[in-house]
Amino acid sequence: MPRMRTVDAAVAILRKEGVTDLFGLPGAAINPFYSAVRADGTLSHTLARHVEGAAHMAEGYTRAKAGNIGVCVGTSGPAGTDMITGLYSASADSIPILCITGQAPVAKLHKEDFQAVDIATVAGSLTKMAMTVLEPAQVPGAFQQAFHLMRSGRPGPVLIDLPLDVQLAEIEFDIETYEPLPVYKPAASRAQIEKALTMLAAAERPVIVAGGGIINADASDLLVEFAELTGTPVVPTLMGWGTIPDDHQLMAGMAGIQTSQRYGNANFLASDFVLGIGNRWANRHTGGLETYTAGRKFVHVDIEPTQIGRVFAPDYGIVSDAKAALELFVTVARERAAAGTLPDRSQWIDECDERKRTLLRKTHFDTVPIKPHRVYEEMNRSFGPETVYVSTIGLSQIAAAQFLHVYKPRHWINAGQAGPLGWTVPAALGVVKADPDAQVVAITGDYDFQFMIEELAVGAQFNLPFVHVLVNNAYLGLIRQAQRGFDMDYAVQLSFENINSPEVNGYGVDHVKVAEGLGCKALRVSLPEEILPALEEAKKLAEEFRVPVVVEIVLERVTNIAMGTNLDNMTEFEEVTTTTADAPTTVVPITV
Repeated sequence: MPRMRTVDAAVAILRKEGVTDLFGLPGAAINPFYSAVRADGTLSHTLARHVEGAAHMAEGYTRAKAGNIGVCVGTSGPAGTDMITGLYSASADSIPILCITGQAPVAKLHKEDFQAVDIATVAGSLTKMAMTVLEPAQVPGAFQQAFHLMRSGRPGPVLIDLPLDVQLAEIEFDIETYEPLPVYKPAASRAQIEKALTMLAAAERPVIVAGGGIINADASDLLVEFAELTGTPVVPTLMGWGTIPDDHQLMAGMAGIQTSQRYGNANFLASDFVLGIGNRWANRHTGGLETYTAGRKFVHVDIEPTQIGRVFAPDYGIVSDAKAALELFVTVARERAAAGTLPDRSQWIDECDERKRTLLRKTHFDTVPIKPHRVYEEMNRSFGPETVYVSTIGLSQIAAAQFLHVYKPRHWINAGQAGPLGWTVPAALGVVKADPDAQVVAITGDYDFQFMIEELAVGAQFNLPFVHVLVNNAYLGLIRQAQRGFDMDYAVQLSFENINSPEVNGYGVDHVKVAEGLGCKALRVSLPEEILPALEEAKKLAEEFRVPVVVEIVLERVTNIAMGTNLDNMTEFEEVTTTTADAPTTVVPITV
């Protein structure tokens, strides 16, 4: 039996499990692992500037392509605690990432050794497994179990903590006979699918709520086929955006109290039956449950048994992986279509399309300072159907989901449930690392941007180009808007007179200088007519220099984006319209 260090075995297992890329920072307690990575020579390592950033890079990497698992590596103590936000974000959105940390020697774990923290306990509630490996011979099994758990059932993150002496110990291990453990995913039965489809067929105005579980299962094509077979409009959740193209006739719009379209809410409220697949009835999708559920029957399909009934009790629940369920849905629907037993939904589809054509929000504002709505209008002009958008939280993200267009799964990459500030830049770097040829566009406000701005240097160092659209109103915009209910504007202003950059006109941080200082390119826009030329220039600069390019767009200081408490109680702060002249890029021609 071959004899090797545990860390050499661990690296060999990473390769066998399909890992090609690592994101992290070396340190004394994890240096043995890094020596194994160096000796192996096949794994690409991206050096982050902050361990939280490395965790978000791993998230972006996983989210970018089906089958990817991002791996984040850090030393003992604060490296592990810095990963916690990434673990939370990954866990909340069912994203598998593997975090590997160094640790003090086993004999010193209870002696308050330097940078020794019980990271397995700290991370336990946010992972599918968090384990400090105390015996060297357990290392191969720990990594094997980690990949098994990350891929099985509801996907999620794992943390493996390796004490220094465990890393240095030698074990007998044969990588040639190593095999990944079989992946377990629950699957719906035919009887369950037939019952659900019978319920759908009995409805007059059904919709499908398509969640992120469909994207995780790589089942978007099946969803579209099923919707077409049954003539059922699709309402994607924020995490499910891209499961059906925005230009598809059956794309009914997003529903929600923030990230939604007027027509999406109206189409959902007009429905009488909802088939939810791979979604979790998030509160910013549903709003008030009384309004959301009134007059509708619900079927809920989810991979996690305890998710059924967690928010409200459906009329029928099915525990299943989204792909397994949709494969059966398509099979049964084909049979019924051939038998002529599926109802004609053309009138219902036409009603939804009419709402989509007429229930719009105005975007074509020529005012100075710039209104954010105009930014997304111009982004639609500049960025085509192949664009991959990355965002996390704030008015910038909410407006993006109201006005932009997504045409493919994994082309809207978003930290949905956790929404950590600072996530966008490192996540975008992970996306680019996963798909270097993709046109990646990050979207943030100024505060999100400032949280982990240092990670731009990673993009410059490792030639990871993307265009970063930075909408700047020098405010914590979403929090300021939320403070309206308290009649205050308190502790949310980011503006100040910058003694080194009077040209920013009191907006505070000079993001252009900072971005350039970190090795990137940057442009500043102050007039609406400058937005499109700047975006076009940014694409050219990213291609030429292979670095992130920041396009800072200076907005009006006080701005509000439509939102509310219920799907039928949305506050429209700006004009609404029924004509595409006021919203020229909001409605896309139907191509399917």
